[in-house]
Amino acid sequence: MTPILSYVVSKWQALSTSDHASVVSINLFVALLCACIVIGHLLEETRWMNESITALFIGLFTGIIILLVSGGKSSHLLLFSEDTFFIYLLPPIIFNAGFQVKKKQFFVNFMTIMMFGAIGTLVSCSVISLGAFQLFKKMDVGSLEIADILAIGAIFAATDSVCTLQILNQDETPLLYSLVFGEGVVNDATSVVLFNAIQSLDLSKVDATVGLHFIGSFFYLFSTSTLLGVFVGLLSAYVIKKLYFGRHSTDREVALMILMAYLSYMLAELLDLSGILTVFFCGIVMSHYTWHNVTESSRVTTKHAFATLSFISETFIFVYVGMDALDIEKWSFVSDSPGTSVAVSAILLGLVMVGRAAFVFPLSFISNLAKKSASEKITFREQVIIWWAGLMRGAVSIALAYHQFTRAGHTQLRGNAMMITSTITVVLFSTMVFGLLTKPLINCLIPQPKHTTSMLSDPGTPKSFSVPLLGSAQESELDLPRPSSIRALLATPTHTVHRYWRKFDDAFMRPMFGGRGFVPFVPGSPTERGRH
Repeated sequence: MTPILSYVVSKWQALSTSDHASVVSINLFVALLCACIVIGHLLEETRWMNESITALFIGLFTGIIILLVSGGKSSHLLLFSEDTFFIYLLPPIIFNAGFQVKKKQFFVNFMTIMMFGAIGTLVSCSVISLGAFQLFKKMDVGSLEIADILAIGAIFAATDSVCTLQILNQDETPLLYSLVFGEGVVNDATSVVLFNAIQSLDLSKVDATVGLHFIGSFFYLFSTSTLLGVFVGLLSAYVIKKLYFGRHSTDREVALMILMAYLSYMLAELLDLSGILTVFFCGIVMSHYTWHNVTESSRVTTKHAFATLSFISETFIFVYVGMDALDIEKWSFVSDSPGTSVAVSAILLGLVMVGRAAFVFPLSFISNLAKKSASEKITFREQVIIWWAGLMRGAVSIALAYHQFTRAGHTQLRGNAMMITSTITVVLFSTMVFGLLTKPLINCLIPQPKHTTSMLSDPGTPKSFSVPLLGSAQESELDLPRPSSIRALLATPTHTVHRYWRKFDDAFMRPMFGGRGFVPFVPGSPTERGRH
C-alpha cells in the first residue's frame, strides 16, 4: 500500500501545484484587464488610443516581462484553445453589436450596408485569396492547401472598425456613422459564414460543382442562421410578454434574456450553422421586441450587462493577442527565414488594402446612382473614411486564424505557424499604426466644429446610453419625415421599405410579441397604481 499511497500523494501535490499556478495566472490576467480599463479611461480624453490599442500594448509589455522571467520559454499567463474564443468570447461581442444597431438608420441604409457588408466581404475575400494563391506559391511559406488559402481570404476579410467609430460623431455624420457601424457588424457575420462554408467544401476534386456547392452552402448558412436568430429572439419576446416575469423578480427576466441570447448561439453550433450570424440577428430582434417587454430597471440592467460583457471579452482577446505575439513556439518555426515572415505579413496587409478598395469605391458609386438627394449620397471623402475604417483587423480575424491553423493553442507545422504569426503581425500593425492615424485622417477629411452639442445625449448621460442602439426607445418613436412639398416628395418617397415594414410591424408583430409601447404590468409599480 505504501508505494500506491506515495504515488497518490505525489500526484495530489502536483495537481495542487498546478491548480495554484492557474489561480496565480488568472489573478494576474484579471489584474491586467483592470489595468486596461484604468489606462483606457485616462486616455479617453485624447481619443488617440482606444481600449484595443491599450490592451495590445499591455499584452506586449506583459509578454516581454514573462519571457524575461521564464528565461525565454513562454510569454503566456494562460493558454487557451480556439474553442474558447468561439464559445465564450465572441458571442458577447457579436450579440452586443446586434443589440446596439441603431435600427432606423440601419434599415433606412439597409441596401447600402448589405452591399458593403455582404457583397463587399465576398469581393475582399476573393481578392485576398487570389492574391495569396498567386504570391505565396512563389515563396517558401510551408505546406498550405487550397482550403487554407481560401480560409486566409475569409480571415482577413473580417474588419474591426471600433477605432473609427470612437472618433466619428453619430449626430454630426449620421450617414457615415451608420454605414461604418452597419457594415462592420454585417461584415463580421458574413466573414464567419464564409469561413464555415469553406470548411464544408470537398476540395479533393475541384470543378464547377465545387463552386455551386460553395454558393449554395453560403446562402444556406446565411438564411438558416438568420432565421434561427430571429426565431429565438421572437420566442424570448413572446415568453417575457406573456408571463410577466417582472411582477415577481426582475432578475429572472434579465437572466432569461441573457441565457436565451447564448442559447441561440449554442443551438446554431449544435445544428452546424453560423452561431455568429444567429446571435447577431437574435440581438437585433431582442432589442426591437424583448427589451421593451421588460421592466424599466431590467432595461437599464440589460443594456449595461451586454455592453460590459462585450467590452471585457474584446479586451481579453487583445491582451491575449499581445502576449501571443511573442510566443516562442510559433516564432521558432519562422526564425530561420525572418525575411519571408515579414514579406508574408506585408503582402497580406497590401491585399487587405487592395481588397478593401476593390469594393468600397465601386459599390459607393452604384449606391449613389440610386440616391436622388445629395445629402444621402456618399461623398469621396466619406468613401475614403469607409475604406480606412475597414483596414484594421481584430478579434474575429484572430479567432478564425486560431481555429484554422492551431490545435488547442499549439501548432506544429511551419506553414500554420507562418500564418498565425502573420495574422498577429497584421492585427498589431493595423490596430496600432492605422488606429493611431485614424483621428488625424478624419479631422483632415471632415473638419470638426469647435463646439458641438449632441441632440441625443447630454453630459449627464452614461456612455452606454449614447452608443448606437441604446437610445432605441426614443428613435423607434421617430418616423421618416413626411414630405411637405412636391419637391420634397420626389426627394423622399413616402412609400419606402421602412414605412411598409413599420405598418406590418404595428399591425401584426407588436400585438403578438410586444415591443415599443408595451408596458409590463408590475404590481405596486407607478404604472400599475395609475390604472386604478
